[in-house]
Amino acid sequence: MGSIPMQRETEARACAEDPGRPGPPAVVRTSLPGNPLAPAAARRFVRAALADWTELGVPAAAGVTDRLAEDAVLLVSELVTNAVVHAGTAVELLCRLDEAGPGEDTDALVIEVSDHHPSRAVRGEQGGPALPGTPEYGRGLQLVASLSESWGITYRTGTKTVWGRLPVEGVPADQEIEAYDGDQALKRGLRAAEILAPLPRRVTHETDWVNRGALSFLAEASDLLAGQFDEDLVAALAGQLLVPRLADWCAVWLDEASEGPARATAGGPGARLARVWHTSEQRVEELRRVLEKDPPHLPHAAGTGALPVRWPGEALADETSGTALAYRLIAGGRTLGTLVIGRAGLMRFPDEVTGLIEDFSRRVALAVSTARRYQRQANISRVLQRGLLPSKVAQIPGVQSGLVYEPRDKGGPGGDFYDVFQAGDGRWCFALGDVQGKGPEAAVVIGLARPWLRLLAREGYQVAEVLDRLNQLLLDDATEAADAAAAVVAVAGGQGVPADGPTSRFLSLLYGELIPHEGGVRCTIACAGHPLPLLLSPDGQVRSAASPQMLLGVIDDEAYTSESFDLLTGDTLLCVTDGVTERRSGRLQFDDGDGLAQALAGCAGLDAALVAERIRRLVHEFSEGPPDDDLALLVLQAR
Repeated sequence: MGSIPMQRETEARACAEDPGRPGPPAVVRTSLPGNPLAPAAARRFVRAALADWTELGVPAAAGVTDRLAEDAVLLVSELVTNAVVHAGTAVELLCRLDEAGPGEDTDALVIEVSDHHPSRAVRGEQGGPALPGTPEYGRGLQLVASLSESWGITYRTGTKTVWGRLPVEGVPADQEIEAYDGDQALKRGLRAAEILAPLPRRVTHETDWVNRGALSFLAEASDLLAGQFDEDLVAALAGQLLVPRLADWCAVWLDEASEGPARATAGGPGARLARVWHTSEQRVEELRRVLEKDPPHLPHAAGTGALPVRWPGEALADETSGTALAYRLIAGGRTLGTLVIGRAGLMRFPDEVTGLIEDFSRRVALAVSTARRYQRQANISRVLQRGLLPSKVAQIPGVQSGLVYEPRDKGGPGGDFYDVFQAGDGRWCFALGDVQGKGPEAAVVIGLARPWLRLLAREGYQVAEVLDRLNQLLLDDATEAADAAAAVVAVAGGQGVPADGPTSRFLSLLYGELIPHEGGVRCTIACAGHPLPLLLSPDGQVRSAASPQMLLGVIDDEAYTSESFDLLTGDTLLCVTDGVTERRSGRLQFDDGDGLAQALAGCAGLDAALVAERIRRLVHEFSEGPPDDDLALLVLQAR
């Protein structure tokens, strides 16, 4: 995402050969989703842009210093976080190096962050919440104003852009840019703390708190918390991030019933003490016991700000005095839990630290909220997946089977499905299908197709007749969905449901019937818009076992046909979805040059389960990256 297009390298070489030639355009842009992962992606994007410009010899990049790079990363992190939290839309990020123009002393790095919710005020904007001590908005634009040579907000129709201009001057950077790295992080923290401190309390050395690397700490926390989808792991990470950097101990309660208002205590009904952390591991269990017995009491109207709570002296006998603060974890207007921190030998936490941990607690709350949404969706998907796939594959006399099913989204449901079932006395049927799309839309089609396949087969319909009727069923369902969508659009005044969204009911399907007999198995098969099945004989010969036909759900007068053949002892039938045949490695696909047939030919002599496993392994090894589509394959072998 952060790489500059390759043609700029060519342009840079051309500039080196012709000094009079203008340099490559030093501007990159990207779009980011409006979710908690966006700030981390923005920081990586800016680092990569600066590194690429320096490597390509962009003239203005000669003045890029470590200090400028650090400021740029802090600036973009705050602007993108601000856009995600307060606008909630997709974000457009632009990074540009401007050479000094007439009347300007230095080149400049310009960063622009745009969102699509201009009606909502920017934090710190005139008319919006005040900057100092504001629990809901923080001090993001105070930081932007302090770092930038100039900055501003530009409104256009449907778009709000916040931009900052950083002067480019100094000695070029000669090392990789990192968000958090030992002494460099400490230096960045000193400057960030100086910027964020209240005016009467600019950086002093009375305490150790100011020197904690505030913004680098928040950047690191955002990176670690944003990718977690388990709320208990979020609580554990919160403890590890806070102790011992900012506190001697901390505890995190998670509210299991987050729909209601804030409770009177951190351990109220439905809340559980998810994590306790102390600089001394020997004290963790005792501290947990005391906190579970007597959790801190918080007012009902408590917000996200710091609230003093009682010091748990019973658990910290040799630390008779100290300060403990509690923060509500609130996201989306819901109370998700409580974060409590403590520091021994301290009468009060400095304002800089309370503000920093308040910002941190918001990130923890967002991470917990994201993890809970993910878990709810994963639970729903698992329930759907259990209903969309058979609980077991039927055993067919004289036939050995092997199956691989790997949805791209491991939480399911995928767009691929399979089934092997008994259709009557002496008859078994199998199916391997792939629905257009993924998620709920695919689940609707699978939930429609698989039961009807079983019903039609058990009613005695032949293979081609089953496809004919399923095709008509999908078309009828698509028509009803289109009518419903049109009604919704009409009620919404022409806005809302796209015409080609919920009405798509396309299905590729490989469907067959097996009838065992003496000496083999009679197989009748039809392939509708699906990768063709391959038949492997014991001598290693491979051929297609069906002819291609139209997708289901496209044409209402399509007449499907079937083909019959005998599976003799040792014959192997391989059925796959396009997640196998279209697996990519650069510009190549797995099935290019009959790649699947060649892979199957190398499986001669293996049983069905080993054939399935070998094909799966070859598909995975075809590319370094993970598969980008659902993967399903069914192997049937006559024994």
